[in-house]
Amino acid sequence: MKNKVNLWGTHGATILGIFLVLFMLGLLLTLEYHSYRLTHDAQERITYKVDLTPDVSDSQAMALKAEIAKMPVVKHVDYISKKQAAEIFTQELNEDFVDFAGYNPLYPSLMVNFNVALLPDNSTETLDRFCAKMRRHSFVTGVAYQENIVNDLRGIFYKLSWFLIVFVTLLLVITIVLISSLIRIALFSRRDTIATMRLVGAKASFISRPFRLRSLAYGAIGGLIADLLLLITLWVFSNQFGVDLLNSTHMLWYTLIALAVILVGILISYLSTIATVHRYISKNE
Repeated sequence: MKNKVNLWGTHGATILGIFLVLFMLGLLLTLEYHSYRLTHDAQERITYKVDLTPDVSDSQAMALKAEIAKMPVVKHVDYISKKQAAEIFTQELNEDFVDFAGYNPLYPSLMVNFNVALLPDNSTETLDRFCAKMRRHSFVTGVAYQENIVNDLRGIFYKLSWFLIVFVTLLLVITIVLISSLIRIALFSRRDTIATMRLVGAKASFISRPFRLRSLAYGAIGGLIADLLLLITLWVFSNQFGVDLLNSTHMLWYTLIALAVILVGILISYLSTIATVHRYISKNE
């Protein structure tokens, strides 16, 4: 009875250790995904203003708008006429400045947002080429955008991405070491059975088979529990902070992360078991 209790305790400790590590891994992958989405969404909200001359015709402005919209890297473009610009400025000031000034000093413009996912790594060069292409038109006076914000956002994203990549790599190493140690404990608890099987001439592959099968179950169960707790964590975080993290736009990536967690748990458990069992049996021959 005592051995049975110890055996179940070993199983429980192994699954618990795998589950905790896989949960942290899933949490980091989810954080990496949302940091990617937030950074890219912030970059796509940055508006590049193409200023036009006051005497530009609507047909010229709309033709340029159609030309810009055809560019693969452009997500959205809007034409703001002088009248619309005055209305927007009046709403911001809560005062009709046109009546006060006697004329409308604002210029028409095109407001451009880029699809960051389609921008190459050298996106600064792409944006510079866009600005140069716009200035070739005689009715374009310039392109204005907050270059410092663009560069800062890009730098923050890359730093955060590399930090999370390094952290996930270290976590995987810790996972392998922890799972190997837990499986070694499980093997030690079955040392008498293994010794008996060796005495009757059982081969190493036959002895390791139940441990290998059990390792698949360890990884799968640990991954499923980690995914369940990760889902609960996202639900609690969404309700407590009012952030919609469970909408349909994220479900595909959540599914991929959940499958990755289970597969990583199974793969690491299986490979760690093979290495540990082989080393243990070879040592006790």
